[in-house]
Amino acid sequence: MDIRDRILEAAKRVYAQHGFRGATTRLIAIEADVNEVTLFRTFGSKAALFEALMATNAQRPVPPLPDEPGDPVGELTEWVGHVLAHLRENRALIRTSIGEAVERPGAATTMCEGPKCAGDILSAYMLRLQADGLAERDVDVETVRAMLMSAMFADAVCREVMPGVFPEPESEAAAKYVGIVVRALGVDRSARQIKIARSAAGD
Repeated sequence: MDIRDRILEAAKRVYAQHGFRGATTRLIAIEADVNEVTLFRTFGSKAALFEALMATNAQRPVPPLPDEPGDPVGELTEWVGHVLAHLRENRALIRTSIGEAVERPGAATTMCEGPKCAGDILSAYMLRLQADGLAERDVDVETVRAMLMSAMFADAVCREVMPGVFPEPESEAAAKYVGIVVRALGVDRSARQIKIARSAAGD
């Protein structure tokens, strides 16, 4: 890991624990095992360092969902697992950013860019399920998307402080959320109808 990345990782840990005001360049330099001069040479200022930190987290790619759905349950479960893992990895950073939303609204907005992108990917995938006849066409996709994204976000950010509220064990949460989603979308019913129609046609 190069010096820039070490400083960013250190800033992430210190900011998550102390907030923007408490995350002094001295604390970050100590955490990164560099001197403050190196920190300022690398980023120029504390504000620039935190802009880079937020941008780095916002730019992490969200995993795609297939352009041609084949196994909605399996594909969604794997995807939800990836998104949950990313949110859980950054839960402290997300909490701090939201807590400082009034004072530093840009940080909270930037931290939510990843989840927004994930929501867009999810909506597009569910619309493809409908277009392919794998989900019922009269289902409100945006409401289903909002419910799943809200569940994942709350699970990742609040599970530690609200024990017993979320599906247990943690490792099975993705599959349990997807189970509700596919029922809401009517995926099982639509898939069965397609299978029956294909059987009747001799496929």
